[in-house]
Amino acid sequence: MPERLSESLLPPGHDRNHIRLQTLVNVRWAAVIGQTVTVLTAWLVLGLDLPLMGCFAIIAAMVAANLWAQLRNAPGYRLPQREAIVFLAFDIAQLAALLYLTGGLNNPFAILIVGPVTISATSLSLRATLVLAGFALALTSLLGGYHVPLHADGGPDLNLPRLHLMGFWAAIVVATLLLATFALRLTQETQRMSNALVATQTALAREQKLHDLGGVVAAAAHELGTPLATIKLVSAELEDELGDRPEQAADAALIRQQADRCRDILRSMGQAGKDDLHLHAAPFQTVVAEAAEPHAGRAAAILYDFAPEQGADPARPRIRRAPETIHALRNLIQNAVDFAAQSVWIVGRWDDDEIRLSITDDGPGYPPEMLRHLGDPFLRTRPDGRTGYAGMGLGLFISKTLLERTGARIAFANGAGRPGRRGAVVEIAWPRERIEDTDTSLGENKPLIALGAR
Repeated sequence: MPERLSESLLPPGHDRNHIRLQTLVNVRWAAVIGQTVTVLTAWLVLGLDLPLMGCFAIIAAMVAANLWAQLRNAPGYRLPQREAIVFLAFDIAQLAALLYLTGGLNNPFAILIVGPVTISATSLSLRATLVLAGFALALTSLLGGYHVPLHADGGPDLNLPRLHLMGFWAAIVVATLLLATFALRLTQETQRMSNALVATQTALAREQKLHDLGGVVAAAAHELGTPLATIKLVSAELEDELGDRPEQAADAALIRQQADRCRDILRSMGQAGKDDLHLHAAPFQTVVAEAAEPHAGRAAAILYDFAPEQGADPARPRIRRAPETIHALRNLIQNAVDFAAQSVWIVGRWDDDEIRLSITDDGPGYPPEMLRHLGDPFLRTRPDGRTGYAGMGLGLFISKTLLERTGARIAFANGAGRPGRRGAVVEIAWPRERIEDTDTSLGENKPLIALGAR
């Protein structure tokens, strides 16, 4: 699917990385409590000689910053990316200042400097995470050589051996990079899947609206047919009776012509009458042809081949005309037509248990290394790598998701070994009980008001 179409399916601003202020505020309060308890425990229980006034001043700065953030903004406020970077950079600087007064990298709690970077990786962009990671690692490196030494009751400094200190620094660097990378990748995958699902729901909603609109138009054509016929009949009678009055007769003829025009317009917009329950299902090939209709007049010829498997009932199965089925098949047929050299083959088969459909083109096919990724959202490039047709794999993802909702299994392959059909192949299989419509009773058609209110 082209890039512009993929992006248009997402609501404006859907992919912006905004983090909720209250979440960061709560993390800060937890940090304030933890820092206070740790300093008091080190001083009272472990007997470490700490600069208490400086430590509590740094903790108080965190408290003041948190209160200011809460008073300045509503609890549900979401920080723009720049504000979030400043917020997390302050947390890194505050922790580094506290570590500076408590032994630097000799303090085992130095590992906590990884926390703000990990939060950034789960909530902000790659650029923001790199900025914060660089800031955190720079301060960590400075703490290795510049800090207030730890000592107990006037005893010797409590410093790690140089080798251990370097190892601890390396561990912090590796942990920062590893956790940030893992969190960032996981968040990106989750966001991509979320965006793809939103796009799928949007596409399905659009298809349903078009389906409903067609029903409304058809119902209008059906309901207006009788009054238009009456107008035409009366105007024809008036035209006959006003034969001695040419001007009035011309007006009556004009009324009849305009009534015919209204009838033709409504007939061209919809032929189905009301929301006829009979149209909720159709023969297998009819539904597939309806999905392919928008692409029938393009460069590639669409060839159909529908037949039962050997020994199966020759009667063509009736399947449900679900919007998701038609939309998904339309996407897949569009892809095949886009990349076909001359022809697209649509082959339908059925037996007592399954209904199967394959869509094959004579184009370049899928690159083998991309086959196992097809159906995943937001691929970097189009499977055939064509210049100027870059996409995100969203069309295939939407089609796969919608078809799986109807109970189908879908597989992607290349047509190597099939004479004249070496392009891309999409194979779909439904259990008959999941898609076949066996109810032949029509019931009562839905009235126009109920149809328009759906």
